[in-house]
Amino acid sequence: MRLVLLFGLLAGSVFGWGKTGHRVTGQIAENHLSSKARKAIQELLGGESLAEAANWADEIRSDPAWKKSDPLHYVNIVDGVSYDDAKKNPAGDVISALRQMEATLRNKNAPKQQRIEALRFFVHFAGDLHQPLHAGKADDLGGNRVSVRWFRSAESTNLHSVWDSALIDQEQLSFTEWARFLDRASEADVKTWQAASYTDWMEESRRALPQVYDFPRDLPLSFPYVYKSMPLVKQRLLQAGIRIAGVLNRIYQ
Repeated sequence: MRLVLLFGLLAGSVFGWGKTGHRVTGQIAENHLSSKARKAIQELLGGESLAEAANWADEIRSDPAWKKSDPLHYVNIVDGVSYDDAKKNPAGDVISALRQMEATLRNKNAPKQQRIEALRFFVHFAGDLHQPLHAGKADDLGGNRVSVRWFRSAESTNLHSVWDSALIDQEQLSFTEWARFLDRASEADVKTWQAASYTDWMEESRRALPQVYDFPRDLPLSFPYVYKSMPLVKQRLLQAGIRIAGVLNRIYQ
């Protein structure tokens, strides 16, 4: 039993949440920053918000110099094997990347540019790990090989793209509207969610996979699937934002 990382994916086929979703998680994170964390982040990013920074890790993937970051957006583990027991890809994965970026942010002696890049990567990768198919099945490339039709579209898409963007875009909300509508977590939820580890985030995504794959294969995905999936989409976006803030607040306490 071993860890299987997906090397064969095209750039753009493993974007987590799409631009809107990542901006939502960045905005929610910004809402929950401590004053010390907010000051430290402003010193790194200048006038750039976390919502603005959240998509940088996808945008740079068109640059060959950043091709090495492709495997860092996801992780796929054979059923029944824990992350700690799985064979690791030497190129890395989203969990190893999150740990590395956190370590860089904690290192006050790291060059400022490295810490800026680490922050941008961290915000993005945290969002990725909360999209269930970024901890998905290796045999179908995290849903990229699962062809589906979205409503009445004549063209087929894939399940991964549905979860990256289509479900979120279906609501026709801006990222600020999404963040405003979602950001109502209780103090108890915030405390519980921020206490979870990176591997906990991954396991939550993996436990959601049966729901993600629960649809009739001979019919288009439409309103019933949206209705069933939306609570999970909302929860994962909210949890990602809350947890990003939690980690950053601990780093800059």
